[in-house]
Amino acid sequence: MPVELSKGRSLDLLNMTPFIDVVFILLIFFLVAAKFANEDRELPVQLPSAQSALPMTMEPEVLVVGVNQAGGYVVEGRVMDIESLESRIRKGVTDNPVNQSVVIRGDRRVPFQHVVAVMDICRKANVPTYKVTTASPDDKAGNGNE
Repeated sequence: MPVELSKGRSLDLLNMTPFIDVVFILLIFFLVAAKFANEDRELPVQLPSAQSALPMTMEPEVLVVGVNQAGGYVVEGRVMDIESLESRIRKGVTDNPVNQSVVIRGDRRVPFQHVVAVMDICRKANVPTYKVTTASPDDKAGNGNE
């Protein structure tokens, strides 16, 4: 005696047509968008050259200037006087005029005039961004915050 199992009617009610339509519309959208994105790179354009041209993507260069307790300036592990510091900052701006930034880390025991001197050099050298770091109240090691 065969047993008859009746199937539920829920699968009969599920209509896949709108789902398929949405998938096709999304597929067409992404194909068209990818085509337009590649057209800009495929144009046969000969770009002019310039002596002072900059690359389109330059990594920002950060120059950290430390002012120690004695009022000396430390850059890249070397102690410098104010004249050599100024030439180093100017060289950095010449090498990277758009993205050069300077971070000034002054010891809390040094007179603030030494920090202001570095800020003045940055202003005269046209450094786009310079910051003075400070330690937060809960930062016991004095690592510094910008």
